[in-house]
Amino acid sequence: MLLAIWRYRHFIVSSIKNDLRSRFVRSKLGAAWMILQPLAQVAIYALVLSRVLAAKLPGINNRYAYVIYLMAGMTAWSLFSELLSRSVNMFVDNGSLMKKIMFPRVCLPVIVAGSALVNNVLLLAAAIGVFLLVGHMPTAAYLWLPALFVVNVIFSLGLGLLLGVINVFVRDVAQVMTVVLQLWFWLTPVVYMPTIIPEPLKMALELNPMYHIVLSFQTVMLYGQAPHVRGLIAVGVFGLLMLGVSLLMFRRAAPEMVDVL
Repeated sequence: MLLAIWRYRHFIVSSIKNDLRSRFVRSKLGAAWMILQPLAQVAIYALVLSRVLAAKLPGINNRYAYVIYLMAGMTAWSLFSELLSRSVNMFVDNGSLMKKIMFPRVCLPVIVAGSALVNNVLLLAAAIGVFLLVGHMPTAAYLWLPALFVVNVIFSLGLGLLLGVINVFVRDVAQVMTVVLQLWFWLTPVVYMPTIIPEPLKMALELNPMYHIVLSFQTVMLYGQAPHVRGLIAVGVFGLLMLGVSLLMFRRAAPEMVDVL
């Protein structure tokens, strides 16, 4: 599979470019919407919740601390949400392509991951720009961000590819995941701090993989500290196991998938 990805690397790169271009065809602002939409969501949450939650951010004196906290969490969540949503539907959406063109099917998850990464790296750049405007300077801890992105992609793609294969045969999966993602968002401390969660429920929070990823982004981008490596390693290992199982399922089901599509 890795050899096939390398041989078709030019096809993958051109497909990522075409995917990004096709999203905003005939749009006046074009790719700027990739940044403006998440920033608008952050602004809405900040306006609604900042007065309630800003005072509960420990260890930071910046008056815009909650906005920084929120943007850090949204940077992590946006990558996960986009990658998972698109992975669930990637085989269904590309069914005609899979029937008409001969190419390694494993290229599809790589194209989806590459497109989502470009989108969210631009969002990260915009977030850092906002931080600079409010006087929050980047620190050496930002060097952890590439590793955080890698763990996020591994977990998101592992889960998304698994659900994407199942969705080919049971189309209800995509509909269910739309609801699950909304619930998952509110079960993850993106817009609120984990300190407000009752003690009996904190053990359940630890079982949420996205809690560790979001917390790591917030620790690095808000506090300028190294993330909690133990939780990240656990999520990364779990993601690799899911990715391995998903690729095995995908390889075995590929012939039948084309017939079903």
